[in-house]
Amino acid sequence: MPSGSPTSGVGRVIAGRYLLLNPLGSGGMGHVWLAHDQRLACEVALKEIVFRDPVEAGHEREARVARARAEARHAAGLRGHPHVVTVHDVLEHDGLPWIVMEYVADAVDLRDLVESRGPLAPAECARVGLAVLDALTAGHQRGVMHRDVKPANILLAPDRTGAPYGRVLLTDYGISVQPDAGETRYTLASVLVGTAGYLAPERATGGAPTPAADLFSLGCTLYQAVEGVGPFERESHLAEITAVVMEEPRPAVRAGALGPVLQALLAKDPGQRLSAAEAEAALSRIMTPQVEPYVRTQTDIGSQPPWAAVQGPPPAPQAPPRSSQGFGAPVPPPAPQGFGPPTGGRRRRERSHALRAVLACGLGLLLALGGVWYAMADRGADDKNGGQAAGRPYGASVGLTEALRDGDCVTADWPGAQRFHGTPRLTPDPGCDNAPDGQVMAFAPASSADEAQRLGPAKCEERTKEIRDRLADVRGQAVVPTDDGFEKAGRRTACLVLGASGPVYGPMSAHRELGSGFADTATMQRRDCLDVPSNRDARLVSCEGSYDEQVLGFTRLDADVPFSEARTESDPACARDVPPADYGFDPSVYTAGSWTSKGPWKNGTHFVVCTVRKQNGGTMEGDES
Repeated sequence: MPSGSPTSGVGRVIAGRYLLLNPLGSGGMGHVWLAHDQRLACEVALKEIVFRDPVEAGHEREARVARARAEARHAAGLRGHPHVVTVHDVLEHDGLPWIVMEYVADAVDLRDLVESRGPLAPAECARVGLAVLDALTAGHQRGVMHRDVKPANILLAPDRTGAPYGRVLLTDYGISVQPDAGETRYTLASVLVGTAGYLAPERATGGAPTPAADLFSLGCTLYQAVEGVGPFERESHLAEITAVVMEEPRPAVRAGALGPVLQALLAKDPGQRLSAAEAEAALSRIMTPQVEPYVRTQTDIGSQPPWAAVQGPPPAPQAPPRSSQGFGAPVPPPAPQGFGPPTGGRRRRERSHALRAVLACGLGLLLALGGVWYAMADRGADDKNGGQAAGRPYGASVGLTEALRDGDCVTADWPGAQRFHGTPRLTPDPGCDNAPDGQVMAFAPASSADEAQRLGPAKCEERTKEIRDRLADVRGQAVVPTDDGFEKAGRRTACLVLGASGPVYGPMSAHRELGSGFADTATMQRRDCLDVPSNRDARLVSCEGSYDEQVLGFTRLDADVPFSEARTESDPACARDVPPADYGFDPSVYTAGSWTSKGPWKNGTHFVVCTVRKQNGGTMEGDES
């Protein structure tokens, strides 16, 4: 195929696995494709490296290939973050790398959204800004600077509640860098790295990439989102760069309470710029206004997003075909607690009296985020049932008479034949030993029932994402309190993680005890460490000591493979689809292992848990993971 054609690859199969369906877009490094993973029967996004002329192919190939690998490495380091597009793999085909990424269905980038729907409201921009800031902070903590924050690199997509544009993702780490890691720079020193009009002044004049430079780019991005035009937009790239360095941003006319925050982010001097912690606090004030006690405030129409007026009821979420059930796993890190950087000490910087006055004035304005999305499909029925819901924190349909607590296991009885359609009736499973469907993994506190109903589902989505990404076949479900049950529910939404295709057969994540055995593979997680007394028994152990196997990921066997043959087929499938070498394990010492259980065959998913173990059967140590 001639390199560089955005449509000439439809129908190609990459690396014997990924069928190219259609192009999704193009960028500086090549094309992004929608592809079908023929092994796991799911859709992914593939980034293809292209060379537009023979001269570039001859002189720049090595640098561009290295950049692609660096992108995969940097983004993979942020794997599981709720606001970063997940990178699954980097592979080579016809001598060039392809990056396999999460496909975000129905996504639109922020640039296209503003162009098609008009500027966003200040409160909606603040919500987007908080999500991107959270992603940037996670990268900065690892020493990774993004260096190309702009509207085109921010994706918005429906979340699990059906809220349009509810999910915010930062993408394209293709030119990111770890300045303190001593790694090779893949761009010529004479070429500016980034996008004109979004570069920080210090970067435009040759300075090193820093977190403050990324925050300047975030300020430019939010300015364009709320104003519909960039703060330094000019007729040419050179003019834009000159304006970034020499001129003040054009006055904002639509930003409202967001204006002072943008002004502080766009300070020429990085020492005068808002820090991540200060920006997080400022944006949070705009997104969630402070309400005086006993005073009911009305939503400012100007703060509603442009699509709020046409928002219909959220569509029922569709369950993706993934795996279920399993033995053992290492204790994961705590679930993320929403937006924001760490609260560690930061150097306080002096600002001008004028800037402090502007910020104090701007942050005092109250704007409410429009739009109400319900987590449970038939909450209206609960409200109409009045007496039936009395004393029930989550309403008559859910049926619970007591508030859910952390770690509570439940069984879920769905009103129809299909899981995750409608409101499940929940029944407690006190011992987590009666094949529970799921478990309470987090909570989303709220100041009012209305706030719980508006923000609870999205907060639950964020706070359970890490554990959901570690398991093979689960989904999240927010259990939102009713107006009358808000106090009894503890003033918070309960965040469940439920088996997507069937029960989970036991406690999950940190609720498991070290040394405990597992009845099924449903609760095995990536990077779990296992003690294996026999080929039918796996126990959860700490990864800091010795162990027999470690979970790397999951694959799926064909639908026609019976369970009686699963064990024979699963080891070769894991060696092919989840090779330990891809995770840094020496293939001369380590080999692929696998675990299967009856649950995935009962529900038809046929998923397999893939592990790594030593070829000689010896134990592994904590420093090998």
